[in-house]
Amino acid sequence: MSDSHFELLLHAARSQPEPQRILLVFAAAALPADATDEQRARFEAGEGGELDPVMCVDKDPHALTTFASLVAESAQIGNPWKVVFVAGLSGKGQLAPTDADAERAINDMVEAIRLGMINRYAAYDARGEPLSFA
Repeated sequence: MSDSHFELLLHAARSQPEPQRILLVFAAAALPADATDEQRARFEAGEGGELDPVMCVDKDPHALTTFASLVAESAQIGNPWKVVFVAGLSGKGQLAPTDADAERAINDMVEAIRLGMINRYAAYDARGEPLSFA
């Protein structure tokens, strides 16, 4: 499990002048309801499908240590996932983002993921490897 890229992201969040929250949306691979036979075959072979957000949380960047600890915490909840999308949310001045700010931002993130607008987020597979979507 590679923590280096994730740890750099956490370090960047911790070093910002404004307090930060880390937004995390975990997504599983799913087959669309209207999938064709070809799409079903590809999905069963481990390819294709769509990303379905299955859980989300916001965290203080100081409360996160490693990607491995994040995986362990997510496993306790029990929702299997393939990709975690990560974003930062800045506070204003010395005020941290409120719970309402974080909830609004996470809801926006979930909707963007459902619409396939994922390029603005950091993404990691379950091993902690950074992902890039073309």
